[in-house]
Amino acid sequence: MANSGLEEFFEALEDFGFTDVMLPFLLIFTVIFAVLEKSKIFGEEKRNMNSAIALVFALTVIIPHITGDLPAGIDPVEIINSVLPQVGIFVVAIVALMIMIGVFGHEKILLGATMPGWVALISVIFLAMIFGSAAGWGGSSITNWMDDTFGSDALGVVVMLIMFGVIIAFITGGEGERDKVGVMRRIGMDFPKLFNK
Repeated sequence: MANSGLEEFFEALEDFGFTDVMLPFLLIFTVIFAVLEKSKIFGEEKRNMNSAIALVFALTVIIPHITGDLPAGIDPVEIINSVLPQVGIFVVAIVALMIMIGVFGHEKILLGATMPGWVALISVIFLAMIFGSAAGWGGSSITNWMDDTFGSDALGVVVMLIMFGVIIAFITGGEGERDKVGVMRRIGMDFPKLFNK
């Protein structure tokens, strides 16, 4: 089967280093520049300084990758390229979940936090797991470690029980005074008392 013109075009881009150099450079530059612009660390209207710092950050990440000076588990570009497909799927799932929460229960409180708050917390945990797995933390991926430690059947049962527990708590949770008390206070940790407030 002959390659179409579009496939040949993307193969030429790949040979030129599009996904290995240009896309990671643009991603790092854009994220650093946006953070500097939003945080205004260097003051108002410092676009030139922010772009120069973002350029230095992006080049500092890309150049060692191009020259091959970094080992495989430490190379940020390889980590970015292996993580982005998983993060993309995860973001689509989170957006779908947030739509469902917005439709059915964005004001529900579960264990002292709203449902979008729980989604944000769980998202941070899963993103840390994805990046840790891509970086090779712990020698093997975290999911393989959990599977080796607990077994796939036990892990599936635990995940199912947690999901059912959260759903049941969400459905049966009341709108009374209990929901106004934070989760830390419910388990006995009253931080204002620690600081005499």
